[in-house]
Amino acid sequence: MKRRIFIIAAIIMMAFASCDSKKEIKSVKSNEFRTEIMTPDIQLVDVRVPEAFNEGHIPGAKNLDFTSEHFDDMMKQLDKKNPVAVYCRGGRQSMEAAEKLQDAGFEVIHLDGGILTWDGEVESENLKN
Repeated sequence: MKRRIFIIAAIIMMAFASCDSKKEIKSVKSNEFRTEIMTPDIQLVDVRVPEAFNEGHIPGAKNLDFTSEHFDDMMKQLDKKNPVAVYCRGGRQSMEAAEKLQDAGFEVIHLDGGILTWDGEVESENLKN
């Protein structure tokens, strides 16, 4: 009887361990993020609203508004075979997006602190007069 209980307990523990084997989101500082986004096939995603994206974003970024009701559909534009580097203004919203992307099967790299901590080049869609 004790042996059966031990076997059942071992099976339950293995089941819980496999549920917890999800890869962690890689959250990095600005300098490491810059290195990561230079990797071939990286998908750079800015999850802010389009207005904020147009004011200034990291060159090469694609805008997928996390607050949009269509975010799940927009994620389908991304290739699960390639990592996604994600950022927002301060890091909170992009971490939520990173979790959602990871749950959908993407490998995710997150800019810790968002674009506020970015010390690299920024491009703007808005024309200044």
